[in-house]
Amino acid sequence: MSELSQTSSLIFQKLRNRFLIVNLVTIVMIMLVAFATIYTFVYRQVHDEIQMDLERTTNMYQGERSNAMPNRNPQGNGQPPRNDMGGSDAPERSVSFMVLTDSAGTLVDTESRFDMTEERYAEALALAIKNGNASGSFTLEDNRWTYSRVPLNDQIMYVFIDTTSREEILTTLIYAFLAVGALMLVVLFFFSRFFANRSIQPVREAFDKQKQFIADASHELKTPLAVINTNADVLLASGEESIRSQQKWLHYIKSETERMSKLTSDLLYLTEMDDARSALVHSRFDLSEAVENVMLTMEAVVFEKQLSLQYTIEPDLSIVGSREQIVQVTMILLDNAIKYADTGNIDVSLGRYHGEIRLDVTNSGEGIAAEHLPRVFDRFYRTDPSRARSQGGHGLGLAIARSIVEQHHGKITAASTVGEQTTFSVHFPV
Repeated sequence: MSELSQTSSLIFQKLRNRFLIVNLVTIVMIMLVAFATIYTFVYRQVHDEIQMDLERTTNMYQGERSNAMPNRNPQGNGQPPRNDMGGSDAPERSVSFMVLTDSAGTLVDTESRFDMTEERYAEALALAIKNGNASGSFTLEDNRWTYSRVPLNDQIMYVFIDTTSREEILTTLIYAFLAVGALMLVVLFFFSRFFANRSIQPVREAFDKQKQFIADASHELKTPLAVINTNADVLLASGEESIRSQQKWLHYIKSETERMSKLTSDLLYLTEMDDARSALVHSRFDLSEAVENVMLTMEAVVFEKQLSLQYTIEPDLSIVGSREQIVQVTMILLDNAIKYADTGNIDVSLGRYHGEIRLDVTNSGEGIAAEHLPRVFDRFYRTDPSRARSQGGHGLGLAIARSIVEQHHGKITAASTVGEQTTFSVHFPV
């Protein structure tokens, strides 16, 4: 049993880990798609703004060249121009400069909005020429520059704008995504682990119930088989005796065989209820008449045990379902009440209460302790195993009753006062 428990624990651990991995991979993929979408949107917006600033700056410098202003810096001495260029025309956020070359690529003229040396003009021009494209970007002294090349007659104008701050936005966004993603993965790992345990819990409970069911069924079958085997050995050891003289042992074998037959029939019935949900045709029938017929049938059994049977049945109550199955539920509850009533009364009532039809079966007796009530409808469960076996029970009757009632969209409950009485109630929707 310990090896089986270890194996089952290992299986559920693998199932939980698999669920956890699938969950995390799914979440990571969703996060990657979301982050990629956001980054693509911001990237395009930033580069569109850069392109617009570059076009405005290029148009500004082209306009100034076309005006042929006299106070230009033809030698490219790195000093800002002396004329007023109309700061309101320049893009407000742009730090820019312009380099003018001849067709051979020789620097002819420069212009800038800030102080620059001839070396920086030359380096920027060399990088732009090396790039070879009409527009592009490069890094110069830890700053990011974007340029545009514009032909002007027999000259070429290169316009450069500083895009460091806007490129840093994209870098910061990537770092933010990485930080948020790492934090979210840690949080989601623990959440996923928690929900993975919650998700496999019903599977674990079903597995444990099935394991317990197999153990209980094996135990129930073991006792009659042992009795049959023992009595068969007695018969074999007395081969010269007549059948009449060995009749006692044959009766024991027959009794245990019938017990096994009843047990296997109940097990098969429960399996059919669980799997096929019953193939019986449901139709409207008179519930009051069906319950009253059961009372009349069981009166002799109640009288034999010297019990008092009282029943109150409201007439003309009908439900949609299987008459045979509901009769079986009533028989199970009444038989259960007779077994455990000892001496006293059995009360049965059927009526309409608060918009539902309710069947109550009450017996006086020892009652059921509160800790047992939640499990009385479980298969093979007994509050007093030794007493139940002596009375021929297997602990399947109430499980069958619950399965039938649930199939009819109703519910069955139990209430008890220890030392006084126990009541089983079946609630049917109208």
